[in-house]
Amino acid sequence: MEALQIILAGSLVAIACGLLGCFLVLRKMAMVGDAISHAVLPGIVLAFLFTGSRDSVTMLIGAGAIGILTTFLIEFFHKKGKLQTDASIGVTFTWLFAVGVILVSAFAGKVDLDQDCVLYGEIAYVPLDLWITDSGLVMGPRVLYITGTVLIILIAFIVLGYKELFLTTFDPGYASAIGISTAVWHYLLMGAVSLTTVASFESVGAILVVALLIAPPATAYMLTENLKKMLILTSVLGVFISAGGYYLAAWLDGSIAGAMASVAGLLFMLAFLFSPGNGVIYKSISRRSKPATDPS
Repeated sequence: MEALQIILAGSLVAIACGLLGCFLVLRKMAMVGDAISHAVLPGIVLAFLFTGSRDSVTMLIGAGAIGILTTFLIEFFHKKGKLQTDASIGVTFTWLFAVGVILVSAFAGKVDLDQDCVLYGEIAYVPLDLWITDSGLVMGPRVLYITGTVLIILIAFIVLGYKELFLTTFDPGYASAIGISTAVWHYLLMGAVSLTTVASFESVGAILVVALLIAPPATAYMLTENLKKMLILTSVLGVFISAGGYYLAAWLDGSIAGAMASVAGLLFMLAFLFSPGNGVIYKSISRRSKPATDPS
C-alpha cells in the first residue's frame, strides 16, 4: 500500500510538471523551474517574519508569490534589458537567493528557517504525512490531495487555453495579429509553473521536481513533433518514471527521488540515441544508407 501511495504521488507530480514542461521546452525556458527553486527563499523568510508561523500553507503562499515575481523579472530583463533568456534567469535567481540569505542571517538567524523547512520534501515520507480531520478521521496522504488538486487545475488550464498556448508558443506574431495577448498567456503559464513547482517541492523535493519538469518533455520531444501527442507521451513517461524509479530504488536500497531522476535521464538518453527520426544513431544509419551522389 505504501509503494502504491509513493508511486501515485510521484505520478501526479510528474504529470503536472511534465505538462507544463512541454511548453517550457518548446519556448526554450526549461530552466525556469530550477530558477524558481532558488529564488523563492525570500518569500519563505518574509512569510515567516509577517506571520511568525512556519505553517506549510503560509510558507507556500510566500514562496509562490516570489516565484511569480521571479518569472516577471526574468521576462522584464529579457525584454527591456535585451538580455538572453539564460542570462536573465541566472541574474534573477542568484539575486533573489542572495536577498533571502541576507534576510535569514539578519532577521531569522536564531530560527531553524531555510528552504529545507518547507521545500525540500522527501517522497519516501508520503505515506507518513497524513491528512487527519478534526474528528480524527484519517483521509490518507496529504500530498495526494494537494498534487491531485493542482493537476486538475492544470489540466483545466491547458484544455481551456490550448489554442492560446499553442499559438503563443509556436507563432506569437500571428497570435498578436488575431488579438491574443502573448504577455498575458506568458504570465499565466509562468504563474502556473511557479505554483506547481513550489507546491510539488514539499511533496517530492526540489531536485526531483526540476528533473520531472524537463526530462519527460525533452524525451517526448525527441519522439514526436505533435504537441498533443507530446503532452500525452510526457504523461505516460511520468507514470513509468515514478513506477520504474520506485522499484529501482527498492532493488538498490537507495534514494527513491534519485532513482526516479536516474530513470528519467536514462529514458532521455535512449530517445536521444534511438529515436526514429531524431536519434543520433538513426540519423547516422540513414546517412550511410543513402546512395552516394555522382559528382559528375
